[in-house]
Amino acid sequence: MTSPAAASTDPAEVRRTILILSVCGFASALSTRFVDPMITVIARDLEADPLRVALLSTAYALPYALIQLVLGPIGDALGKELVTKIIMVVLTVTTLACAAAPDLTTLFVFRVLSGMAAGGIIPMGLATIGDRVRMVDRQVAIGRFLTAVLTGQLLGGIGAGLVADGFGWRGVFLFATLLTAASTVAVLIGFRGYRSAGGELSFASAGRRYRSIIAIGRVRWLVLFVFAEGILVYGVHPYIAAMLEASGTGGPTEAGIAIAAFAVGGILYTLVVRWLLNTLGLFRMLRVAGFIAGAGYLALAPVLPAWVAAIGLFVVGIGFYMLHNSFQTQITEMVPTARASAVSLHAFGFFIGQALGPVLFGLVLASQGRATALIACACGLVVLGLTAGYVLSRPASPAGR
Repeated sequence: MTSPAAASTDPAEVRRTILILSVCGFASALSTRFVDPMITVIARDLEADPLRVALLSTAYALPYALIQLVLGPIGDALGKELVTKIIMVVLTVTTLACAAAPDLTTLFVFRVLSGMAAGGIIPMGLATIGDRVRMVDRQVAIGRFLTAVLTGQLLGGIGAGLVADGFGWRGVFLFATLLTAASTVAVLIGFRGYRSAGGELSFASAGRRYRSIIAIGRVRWLVLFVFAEGILVYGVHPYIAAMLEASGTGGPTEAGIAIAAFAVGGILYTLVVRWLLNTLGLFRMLRVAGFIAGAGYLALAPVLPAWVAAIGLFVVGIGFYMLHNSFQTQITEMVPTARASAVSLHAFGFFIGQALGPVLFGLVLASQGRATALIACACGLVVLGLTAGYVLSRPASPAGR
């Protein structure tokens, strides 16, 4: 394992680092979200079945999740800055290739490659922040980074529809290419001069690295926490439109607004994170966060107007990011000599939870109904916040187990 870079105490250097990483995080999040609103547009243009075109989301999301475990050890061995530069170049090239795709098969291939590249950007960014920002300032720094990521998610969904109306789906990919290329130039210039970490890169070394990480008890807890988050929070989102339609209170438009409100809640959190930490402290904030997120889902349990669902998801967004940002910050300090691998393992757990969440929530929704399913998620989030506050408040043993 390589030694981590010394954290900077220079505020200007920290701001510069966060800015460089934020434009990369923005590009990654934008790339993730902008295809969903264009499924029918792409289907008409390529004369393809919309159900097949909808699988473009899976073609991007699956490699995005699986690549986490691969890129983590590469980042530790070769250097996070170098890996970030490479994957940003790949994301730019593959996004441009998507714009020129002559058929659906070609588009699938390049969306898979885009997902593989984009999947490493946020974990590498978090690990780099862990290297360069002192622990006392790290949660606020990661919060600022998340602001860019959430903004990319919002603009990706909203902006794609607007651009597609005027310039078609290829125009959206070209516009995304321009933004991604600008971000790539920023990271190439901003991180120029950084050399390879010079560590060992092999399957054996990656396996040893992951075994040493998993051996740490607090790491196992942190992975479990984000796994639970993925199930309890993201399991609900795919069913928002269906629940609103079934109750006669809304449809896809109202569901889109409600899900956007979730991201807005996250952005609000990132703007007040320093005040929350100073007022509540980390461990009390975790306990409060579980109750806040749970209260948001309780607001969705009864059949009420769609604007109540939007407010509820806005509240869930605040509570969720209070939890998630705290877990992200903690994982960056668990294994400083294998920070990228630790963060990537953490992200992998989160994405697996996201994949299982809709399946589990759908089963409860079908068998027990809307109110029971949402109340179960609300109670789960309260338990998660209380458990996390208790576990993380306990001092780690000298061995870190």
